[in-house]
Amino acid sequence: MALQVSLDKFKKQQEMCQKTLSSIKASSNSTPRVTPYNPANAKSAAPVVKFSSDIERLQQINTIRCSSAAAQTKRVIDLLKETRQALTAEQINGACYVDVKANKDVFDRLSNNLKVYYDGTRFVYKPKHDLKDKTQLLKLIQNFPDGIAIADLQDAYPSVDHDLKALKAAGKIWLLSNFEFS
Repeated sequence: MALQVSLDKFKKQQEMCQKTLSSIKASSNSTPRVTPYNPANAKSAAPVVKFSSDIERLQQINTIRCSSAAAQTKRVIDLLKETRQALTAEQINGACYVDVKANKDVFDRLSNNLKVYYDGTRFVYKPKHDLKDKTQLLKLIQNFPDGIAIADLQDAYPSVDHDLKALKAAGKIWLLSNFEFS
């Protein structure tokens, strides 16, 4: 008897589902139909990125990862000097494809490098003289009456060459050699 009741319930559910499907079909006749995607019909679709389009980038990553630890370290230091930002290992990997976490030799070279400060999570470029602007630059130069090497100043901040030219033009400093600014 319980089996008959369950069978009747199942038949009623089937009838309700059939009615729902019929009403959906009836309403879909009046609305526009959605057709499956066909690449031949797609005229304004975004271009499909193929693996072969990415070969150059993958080859570059492979070349970098197969290079020596010294070359990879230099690449990271150049990135840090250029950006002047504190970057995590993940950010470095994303920017220049050097995996600092996976390569212990590169990590050790960076964390022990005099030009790099590592606080435990981030790497940042550390110039020889911590200067931010022309005023600080002039004060530093005045502290060295016998002179200071331009090379020691050039990594202080990105526009230091411009500020040195401006200070020379204003007559506040003079250069011992005919050094050409880059």
